[in-house]
Amino acid sequence: MRPIRVAILGVGNCASALVQGIAHYRRSGALTGVIQQEVAGYGPGDLEFVLGIDVDARKVGKDLAAAIFEKPNNTAVFEPDIAPTGATVIRGAVLDGVAEHMREAGEDGFVISEGKDAEQAEIVTALKETRADVLVNFLPVGSQEASEFYLECALEAHVAVVNCIPVFIASDPAWEALFRERGLPIVGDDIKAQVGATIIHRRISQLFASRGVDVERTYQLNTGGNTDFMNMLDAGRLGDKKTSKTQAVQDALAQRLDAKNISIGPSEFVPWQKDNKVAFVRVEGEQWGGVPMHLEMRLSVEDSPNAAACVLDAIRYCQGARDLGEGGALIAPSAFYCKHPPRQMDELDAERALEAYNIEQAHAAE
Repeated sequence: MRPIRVAILGVGNCASALVQGIAHYRRSGALTGVIQQEVAGYGPGDLEFVLGIDVDARKVGKDLAAAIFEKPNNTAVFEPDIAPTGATVIRGAVLDGVAEHMREAGEDGFVISEGKDAEQAEIVTALKETRADVLVNFLPVGSQEASEFYLECALEAHVAVVNCIPVFIASDPAWEALFRERGLPIVGDDIKAQVGATIIHRRISQLFASRGVDVERTYQLNTGGNTDFMNMLDAGRLGDKKTSKTQAVQDALAQRLDAKNISIGPSEFVPWQKDNKVAFVRVEGEQWGGVPMHLEMRLSVEDSPNAAACVLDAIRYCQGARDLGEGGALIAPSAFYCKHPPRQMDELDAERALEAYNIEQAHAAE
């Protein structure tokens, strides 16, 4: 079985965590921290990075193994000695992928590479020449136009997609139909963390519901110091992110809350936190006899490695579906690994659906 050839769109912290992680598992042979040891016959080391796409001058033109350690990336370095991948980071198109204040933030923001934006034909050619199987979208939150530009390229180059950001593609019927018609799988939208604030918030909400406690109010406040949080200082880029995270929790509640009683989303950019994310969750409800109760939780986690395990599985599910000729949104993997999938499920139902999907795929491969 040949490796899965992966192209990365946006060589930021999430890309760094993913590339470091694959090198780590390939070198060590360990499986600690991996959600599924094998997906569709592929192990954690069965990824080959063939292309990077970015617009930052400090990354363009470099091997992916070097580019992931360039500023403004500031995630944990846990696998510092990575051999060159042979995958070059090419200059892409800026479009709406860079907020204006990110251009003005100096070395902590984005330094736009000189030259003109890549045209669609150039990106399609690069994907075809590198024979990419799966494109992973790690663009900044709010990159609607840029995401659509690159996903059109993926469709033309016949490349599957893992959409890690809250731009709604897999969950948009029109876009999903395009992938289904081309026989290309897509997992999305907005990747969950391995153990992150949203999945914990969902589980708490489900626990309250299953134990007969009516949730009246809830919030999830998040702080961090990476480029994702800096990017989201522009409130205009936050709409889909807040929708994605809020919808994920609303769907886990026994009864939907009025908008005034639920607040979920990025709350503050704290530069010295770097890629560490701190989340504060509060759930207020009524139990027996209408007596009030509340739960408060604080989560501290390195943000980008927390997503990498889910991205690894999503890539492998995409390739497994490609091997079997399956196109369109992968419902069970999207529900299990993403905040805003085409079909929202509670966590236990998503887990059962994924198990059933694994069995179905295994039978189809026989």
